[in-house]
Amino acid sequence: MATRGRPRGFDRDDALRRAMEVFWEYGFEATSMSHLTAAMGISSPSLYAAFGSKEQLFREAVAYYNDHMGAMAAAELRDRPTARDAISAVLRHHAVVFCDPDNPSGCMIVLAATTSGEDTRSVHEYLAEWRMALENDFRDRIERGIAEGDVPAGADAAAMAAFYNTVNHGMAIQARDGADRTKLSSIAEGAIAAWDGLVGQAA
Repeated sequence: MATRGRPRGFDRDDALRRAMEVFWEYGFEATSMSHLTAAMGISSPSLYAAFGSKEQLFREAVAYYNDHMGAMAAAELRDRPTARDAISAVLRHHAVVFCDPDNPSGCMIVLAATTSGEDTRSVHEYLAEWRMALENDFRDRIERGIAEGDVPAGADAAAMAAFYNTVNHGMAIQARDGADRTKLSSIAEGAIAAWDGLVGQAA
């Protein structure tokens, strides 16, 4: 039996994907319930029955985004043979996907809630945790490189991770402002070229 208030044949993954696209395009605050219900093809009672609230839906949509849109970057960090190769691959990947015409531009996690008032502080803090998660992943990969010998022992993994995470944020904002793949790729390559200087500075 279908849950009360939920349409027959309700596909939660499809609904989350549609909600993700709306939040990604407009951000949390500018997204209205009418935006969401129209995109998801359900009524407001059905949305609340399935997800509880707009904020809870947003949180689930962000997790869905990370699981689906972030999977390739996670694989690059995990599988590339060196830390430099891994972080370079992530930046190059994002130079392509941040301006993919089939999706909203930029990165949902970077762009969907960059400022907050009292009523949206929890949303901002939630996304801030996700934004820091990539920096932590970069740091972990650099520390793995130190342990495996492809990064000098004196390298400051935290500082390098912060730098590359900041570049990643900037690329997302540039994409939202209309930068194309050529421009984003140039930014990525410039940051990759800075690797030896960052390692040498720390060492």
